[in-house]
Amino acid sequence: MNGTGTGIGTGTGTGTHRTTHPVIVVGSGPTGLLLAGDLATAGVPVVLVEKRPHKISNLSRAFGVHARTLEQLDARGLADDLLATGDTITGLRLFGRLSLDLGTLESRFPFLLITPQYEVERLLERRARQAGVEFRYESEVVGLRQDDAGVDLDVRGPDGVTATLRADYVVGTDGHHSAVRRAIGVDFPGVAVIKSLFLADVRLAEKPEGVLTVNGADDAFAMIASFGDGWYRVMGWNRRHEVADDAPLDLDEIKEVTRRALGTDYGMHDARWLSRFHSDERQAPRYRVGRVFLAGDAAHIHSPAGGQGMNTGLQDAANLGWKLAAAVQGRASEGLLDSYEAERHPVGKAVLRSSGGLVRLARAQNPALRLVRGLVAAFVNAAPPVQRKALGQVSGIGYHYPAPRGAHRLTGTRVPDVALRGGGRLYEALRGGRFVLITPEAHDGRGAREDLLTVDRWASDRRTTVLVRPDGYVAWAADAADAAQIEAALAAHVGG
Repeated sequence: MNGTGTGIGTGTGTGTHRTTHPVIVVGSGPTGLLLAGDLATAGVPVVLVEKRPHKISNLSRAFGVHARTLEQLDARGLADDLLATGDTITGLRLFGRLSLDLGTLESRFPFLLITPQYEVERLLERRARQAGVEFRYESEVVGLRQDDAGVDLDVRGPDGVTATLRADYVVGTDGHHSAVRRAIGVDFPGVAVIKSLFLADVRLAEKPEGVLTVNGADDAFAMIASFGDGWYRVMGWNRRHEVADDAPLDLDEIKEVTRRALGTDYGMHDARWLSRFHSDERQAPRYRVGRVFLAGDAAHIHSPAGGQGMNTGLQDAANLGWKLAAAVQGRASEGLLDSYEAERHPVGKAVLRSSGGLVRLARAQNPALRLVRGLVAAFVNAAPPVQRKALGQVSGIGYHYPAPRGAHRLTGTRVPDVALRGGGRLYEALRGGRFVLITPEAHDGRGAREDLLTVDRWASDRRTTVLVRPDGYVAWAADAADAAQIEAALAAHVGG
């Protein structure tokens, strides 16, 4: 077990009301909503605790949904609805020279979807409510203790009364300033990579040519993204004016920086929101302590370069949800729960490294660093394997998970949305949180696992037998497998 799970955290539990729940998720951002919905869909009762009142803000920072996230939403029947809320782009241009062609991605979604975070949250909240998630708003975590049997979570409700909730497991998806992370004593080391950024939602008198407009010039950077409803998100920084987050901000400052970076401010007017913030790079050294897990911004935060923050958190949730469901339902070993940190922590570290590198190159002032930036851009543009790797990292489809020694070469890799003999697609078959067994020959591997497993055949003449996890990665594979080997693999990974 990852950690002893004994006597961790603080809190007095002064309330008299006490309930027991299989899983409590703390934080109702995209990561928490996806995780809670996955658990509830799998038949696990979930309580979602949120400090804020119930309101999906239209002032959220994230605006880009990458291919791997869209694949995960497709596996939940949500991708097409989300696509209807925004526009897509197939090319990213960085430093004015580096071009990434998203249209070459081997995915059903070879593009970046530009849509605000609140559209993602609306879809995920609707799914979670339909699945039966219990929401508790205006409820703040003020203490946490755990033992070998469960977790006591002290929650102060909207009436000011603190109640102690008992849970088998708790997941903190409560953001940068996570109360859950602090309660279990996990540090959040890192640095501020950009000391002063601004955000604004504005209307424009002149419409930019594309859905996304980005450029930097000397000491200024600006990005404009269309929300598709007449509003535009502007983000930027000014190296000459790095100030505290609470320093005054007005539209004139944003227009001036935008003109320096983009050559025009497009006639910005009627700002409905202005905000300063700083961008940190931080990662928790542990994603699991006993029966408590961290995911999303509670576990890692990155620079906005590449738009990977929300996407990485959603991938955390997709990885953890089916494992927690198996644990609650008595089908998971401690090793399966430990694999969440083992698989996702390296991905979070890689995202910190890549997004931080992009920011540092973009802000380069030193002539030597500018030369390096130019060489990097030229190398990536001219080397298809390097470009594919960069695309895989930015889009999320290039990551894979560690495999045990001696495992098949496909184990731990992402499975693309292949066609199945039954007429459907893999990501349709993954809906409902089940494993999918794809075989070259007919095989009745369901048995007592009917509610946990879908069995189908390749639409092609491929001969490999593959067991796909609910999150779309290979759990087990064999180039030639008999019925006994398949049954052993199902028993080891699916249970039932």
